[in-house]
Amino acid sequence: MKIQESAENYLESILMISERKGEVRSIDIVNELEFSKPSVSIAMKNLRENGYILVDKDGYITLTDKGMAIAKKMYERHKLFTHLFEKLGVDPKIAAKDACRVEHILSDETFAAIKAYISKIDAE
Repeated sequence: MKIQESAENYLESILMISERKGEVRSIDIVNELEFSKPSVSIAMKNLRENGYILVDKDGYITLTDKGMAIAKKMYERHKLFTHLFEKLGVDPKIAAKDACRVEHILSDETFAAIKAYISKIDAE
C-alpha cells in the first residue's frame, strides 16, 4: 500500500526522534519538521486512524509495526542518499534536504541497485 509522501515524512521523523530522545510527542514533531501544531495534530490523527501510530493517554507517540516498516524504509533511503550526495561533494545540509526529496520517488528496484552500487564503491 502506497501512502502519501507527507505521511512517510511524519513516520520517518517519529523514528528519528525516538532514536534520539527515546520518546516522541507531537511538539517534538512540530519542532523537528517546523510545521504548525494544528498541521501536526491533523497528521497524527490521520496516521492513528490508519493504523500507523499509537498515541497513549499522555500523548506519547509510538509506531505500529506497519508504521515502523515505512519509517525504516524511508530512513534507510534518507541515510543512503545523504551519504551518496556528500561523497559527490554536496554540502551536508543540501545533501540531507535533497535526500529527503529523492527517497520518496524511486522504485524499490532502483533503490536496491543504487544501494548495491554504493556498497561496492564503499568497499573499494
